[in-house]
Amino acid sequence: MPAASSPAPDEFERVLASIEIPACPDVVMQVMAEVQKDEPDINRLAHIIASDVGMSAMTLKLANSALFNRGAAVSSVPHAVARLGTGNIQNIVVASSLRASMSGLPDALLEKFWDRAAVLAVAAGLVARRQYGISSDSAYTFALFHDAAVPVMMRRFKPYAALLEKAQSEGGNLCAIEQENFSCSHDVVGALLARNWGLPAVISQAIRFHHDPDVFGLPESALPREALPLIAVTHVAEFLTAEILEEADTDVGPVMYARALAYLGVTEADASELRDDLEQALRATGR
Repeated sequence: MPAASSPAPDEFERVLASIEIPACPDVVMQVMAEVQKDEPDINRLAHIIASDVGMSAMTLKLANSALFNRGAAVSSVPHAVARLGTGNIQNIVVASSLRASMSGLPDALLEKFWDRAAVLAVAAGLVARRQYGISSDSAYTFALFHDAAVPVMMRRFKPYAALLEKAQSEGGNLCAIEQENFSCSHDVVGALLARNWGLPAVISQAIRFHHDPDVFGLPESALPREALPLIAVTHVAEFLTAEILEEADTDVGPVMYARALAYLGVTEADASELRDDLEQALRATGR
């Protein structure tokens, strides 16, 4: 099996032959260049965010979420940027720009997809916070973008939405169904998308293998160890969030959930307590 730093060359070729990967826009590159400086200019980042209504709304909402709320609510973009830090600002810019790049899809569909991704990302961050050694920021990033290729697939392939709904309702192997029908799958497309948009390599690596049923048994030559905790906490967060919100359309079933718990070393008692914490956080947002 090839190293997981990126999809294998033949996978790249198949993906690029089948689907157009959205180009990374200038605003994302500007933010990433600023974030990577030894001393990023927070005021400049706040100015970029404030110039876009969608980015501003996402920034304020995240800064006041259960994952980042540390006291009084913030109502200004500069204060929100200072609270979130540069890495999370990068996430917001990428997510907002990805959403804007999906022209041709119904606004309601995109709203539902990204809203669901944002809820899951906060939940994954909260799960990670309880597990020693797992970065809640990295968990948030992975959960936010792990299925980002789904709207890309929807835009490219008209039958995709119906196949997605069927796979989720019947518990089918989504990646296998995608590969059979479209000669590419959203895990490979997502890994390429994450790489092209400058997300950390470990995020791209985790996206590539997050649907593998044997992911927690893969050798380190296939998937670096630091990617597994991100996948595990997101699986746990996705299963529990779907259970709390009584949603049927989840890609994580009981078997994968149990494997993720086992990997993290979470007991049944801990899982029950974690569920209560997540439910409280979700209800606080009006869910």
